[in-house]
Amino acid sequence: MRTIIWFIYFWGYLLFALPKMKKARRLEAAGELEARDALVESMVQKWARSLLRLAGVRVELSGLENIPEGPAVFVPNHQSYFDIPVLLAWLDKPHPLVSKQEVKKIPLIRTWMELLDCVFIDRDNARQSVAALGEAAKNMTQRGRSFIIFPEGTRSRGDEMGEFKNGGFRAALKAGVPVVPVVIDGTYRVMEANHMWIHPASVRVKVLPPVPTQGMSREESKLIGEKVRGLILEARQR
Repeated sequence: MRTIIWFIYFWGYLLFALPKMKKARRLEAAGELEARDALVESMVQKWARSLLRLAGVRVELSGLENIPEGPAVFVPNHQSYFDIPVLLAWLDKPHPLVSKQEVKKIPLIRTWMELLDCVFIDRDNARQSVAALGEAAKNMTQRGRSFIIFPEGTRSRGDEMGEFKNGGFRAALKAGVPVVPVVIDGTYRVMEANHMWIHPASVRVKVLPPVPTQGMSREESKLIGEKVRGLILEARQR
């Protein structure tokens, strides 16, 4: 019953928020991007937090003091679909995501993501992927936006971590912004561990100190995925 109610609320909120979506579009068209961002971030954060409350997700958060003042790329491990509402709800504010192209097919979700300045990657099209990451880097350097990137590319659905692909780090390297590793532990227990039925669970999120990319050598940049993965793995073991 919890799962059914959760999905009804998921879509009900988005329908209820249609007037706010239209207002955000008007602000965007008028070039009032700061006002648009404030509206969109407020709506997205409220939606994400309400989804977590309804699912019975309790979040233990630490390390917010490690978030740099300027733009950055947040790099979490990826256990569950619930990683996304957890990060949108409990980081310093909702940040745009680098997402797979398939998400653009989901109505309403697509529009809110576009309003949040998310970028979409076609994993079968290398040229498009490079262009999308370039767009993310441009948003960082020109508008001071931070991004969330899942370098595993897919959910682990458990405690294990997959390989961190270096492609996702290109935006941070191109923009010269720090990479902020984020530990996520326990989100898979909300749904993936229960055959996709939602159960209450405790989740731990820890923001680690940023890894600078400015002045990084070519050899160091090739190993950045491995380095960040190691930092997250070490923090989880502690």
